[in-house]
Formats: sequence, structure tokens, C-alpha cells
Amino acid sequence: MYTHIQIGVRDWPRLVAFYDAVLAPLGLVRQNEIENAGPAGVIWHPPTLRWPSFVVAPPFNGLPATWGNGTQVSFEAASCGIVDRCWTLAVEAGGRDEGQPGLRTWYAPDFYAAYCRDPEGNKIAFVCAAKGA
Repeated sequence: MYTHIQIGVRDWPRLVAFYDAVLAPLGLVRQNEIENAGPAGVIWHPPTLRWPSFVVAPPFNGLPATWGNGTQVSFEAASCGIVDRCWTLAVEAGGRDEGQPGLRTWYAPDFYAAYCRDPEGNKIAFVCAAKGA
């Protein structure tokens, strides 16, 4: 489907700490440190896979990073409990609530999700869509 999703970053330490916290319950691991990120950015991925990955980096064109209106990155969670945990960690780490965890049956009967914005305004979601999860 895709190899990676990348978002721009203004405050490296803040965003890396934020995503370290919220991506850990999903089983994603950080590949590198800010100091050696280079133009590829800081990367998280499943432990045994190169892709798909999630990346934060300053924009290549040198302009300030901004959030995209209508843009959302959604992370798959293995259970509703993990959705709850990721959303709680995100809000505790400086994210802004955009929709507390719960069923969104207008998408599908088993679509359980939570929404927030990271500290720089990027919209993210955590989703579990498996009955009985």
C-alpha cells in the first residue's frame, strides 16, 4: 500500500518524545535518534519490518512545518484497549482531544477509534476494527 508516511516537524525533541510514547503500545519501535536522522528523519516501524513506517522530519524545502487541514494519519491497534491507551498517552503528552475512544458505527459496526492532534497540530487516530478485540 505505502512505504512510509511523513509529517513535518518544528520541535524535534517534543514530537519525538510524543510519538515514542503513543506509538509504543502499537508495537512500533524507533529506528534512529534525532542526532543521526539526517534528511530521512526519525523513523518508527514494526520491529521486524522496514515498512510501513512513520517519519517525522523538517520539510525539505526549509519552510516551517505546518499541519494539513483534512489530513489524518490513522494507526491500527490490535485491541480497543490499545486504542484507549494510545489516546490517553497522546493527551497526557500534550496532544489535543479530537474525539474520545469509542465505537463509530457509522463507519462500520466494529469500528472503534480515538482521535487527537499532536503537539504541532497534526491529526492522528488510533483504530481497532475487529469484533471481539
